[in-house]
Amino acid sequence: MPRSLERAVVLLALLGPVPARAETVEVRMLTRGEHGSMVFEPDFVALRPGDTIRFRVGQRSHNAAAIETMGPAGAPRFKGRIDEEVEVAFDRPGFYGVKCSPHLGMGMVMVVRVGEAELPPDFADETLPARAKARFREILARANAGP
Repeated sequence: MPRSLERAVVLLALLGPVPARAETVEVRMLTRGEHGSMVFEPDFVALRPGDTIRFRVGQRSHNAAAIETMGPAGAPRFKGRIDEEVEVAFDRPGFYGVKCSPHLGMGMVMVVRVGEAELPPDFADETLPARAKARFREILARANAGP
């Protein structure tokens, strides 16, 4: 084996496994989309821990914010301003509920699954507006992640 190749093999062995590179997924905030009005597209995203979502302004008057009661314990919460594009890293495995603050009552929500998490039986916050609860049921049914 040539000396330079031998050194490269030793160096790689010393460095250990190279971690997988985190991905960034784009989600658009829309007044009208594939699944109706007031939607995130896509409205279900499955991530690996460390991946990021870039919430993009597809149409004006929207934001992206964590639903305080719908995420893993200890996970950081976020809230973008209206018409602000934000990037959020999801490090903790579990399910997250995301809303557009001004359009929650119209059902503008999405689901993020991080890692191989199982959907908690109490994931849906019963205090949410009826349209938001219905939209969560639709999203989870489409994603085969829950009821």
